[in-house]
Amino acid sequence: MAPPIPEALRNVKALTFDVFGTVVDFRWTIQQELAERAREKIASPTFGSLPESPRARLEAMTDGDWATFVQEWRTSYHVFTAAFVPGKTEWKDVDAHFYDALVELLGKWGLKGIFTEDEIKEIGLVWHRLKPWNDSAAGIQRLGTRYVTSTLSNGNKSLLKDLNEHGGLGFREIISTADYGAYKPHPSTYLGAASTLGFRPEEVAMVAAHLGDLASARSNGLKTIYVERPQEEAWGVDEDRYKEAREWVDLWVAECEDGFLEVARRLGISE
Repeated sequence: MAPPIPEALRNVKALTFDVFGTVVDFRWTIQQELAERAREKIASPTFGSLPESPRARLEAMTDGDWATFVQEWRTSYHVFTAAFVPGKTEWKDVDAHFYDALVELLGKWGLKGIFTEDEIKEIGLVWHRLKPWNDSAAGIQRLGTRYVTSTLSNGNKSLLKDLNEHGGLGFREIISTADYGAYKPHPSTYLGAASTLGFRPEEVAMVAAHLGDLASARSNGLKTIYVERPQEEAWGVDEDRYKEAREWVDLWVAECEDGFLEVARRLGISE
């Protein structure tokens, strides 16, 4: 027998989803892409003509190094979006940021000159090709039989459309925070999404693997669904704010459970 739907979620009509880390596993996809690009470059006939120092650095890169590189790339995204002030900061979309940050990281890691500008642009677009978590597509589609499902991500719209198609995710709506000239956690993004979908904030639940995102959504009147994902939570389990979140999150799915499929089950949607 399915558990009763949490009282706080009984009037919810739409679900908005964070994407990076919540819907898609960016770490695995990007690490695999970078490692493969490195192997191809080393095996290419032009590799020997590149400067000696970056050649040696590329050959020395380990899987652990690439994992750290990916995390630094992701961290740069958080710093970039957090620093953006609507109406003051010049607009720059996430695709442009990922390209600029990649150029900077290649220099920091001693890999400047390894890849051509066209290759760097193509690598930057790996964020359009991220692999979904195993439960994502089936879970979103099942939830979409009862709720309006939509992205609510800092990714630009073309990126989100590509991820939706690439992963067969089945979102009914694609919303980017860029639609409102801001980035999460600015209030205009949560309230704008609810308005775009045609619902009151309390009729929308934010689905995310990040308690900070959910705290901001909650402060703007949205309901909250937390889905744990590996390595995604920034709040430590021993921190007071994490312990307090256990009390205010409306639905909490543990990492050992089945992600969005478990969300559907707890919301009373059968297979």
